[in-house]
Amino acid sequence: MKSGRVMIIGGGLAGCEAAWQLLRRGHRVDLYEMKPRRFSPAHKTERLAELVCSNSLKSNQPDSAPGLLKEEMRRLNSLILAAADQTAVAAGSALAVDRNKFSLRVEEQLLAQEGFSLHRAEVTDIPQDGLTIIATGPLTSDALAHYISRMLGGTSYLYFYDAIAPIVEGETLDRTRLFRASRYGKGSGEDYLN
Repeated sequence: MKSGRVMIIGGGLAGCEAAWQLLRRGHRVDLYEMKPRRFSPAHKTERLAELVCSNSLKSNQPDSAPGLLKEEMRRLNSLILAAADQTAVAAGSALAVDRNKFSLRVEEQLLAQEGFSLHRAEVTDIPQDGLTIIATGPLTSDALAHYISRMLGGTSYLYFYDAIAPIVEGETLDRTRLFRASRYGKGSGEDYLN
């Protein structure tokens, strides 16, 4: 593929990494991110590469599958891994980040690149001319999801499965109704939090 302009829809981890890799190879990139004009229920900030679940990127050990993938990404000069390494917080053998510093670092690096244009707008259909990468993941807007569904022949649902548990804000919990399992497996009456 000869160098040219590429449109990327979605400013999460995949969209930002794709933009970075394309820029390094001489392409110009138009990255479209719907925030801050429109937020998904999970988004909280306007930044690119916002981590909406855990701040952990899993194991950093090279003898594990996640660790090996990280090492491969580092060798390919990954923006996401460089930002994660620069904003890491203590997490044992896992790579965890300060989520605000991480997002800021990714965004600053992309904005400093020649040939990069950030568009804060929701994309509701896929252009038929030029190269486009759809990197919206599970937080795709309803309008774009409906467009993709129609494009694929009327599929009524797009599926995404995530094995990572969501973050729960402690102050949102009614501690009078919580149950805590005993450290030995089964709960007891004393394990209700008051």
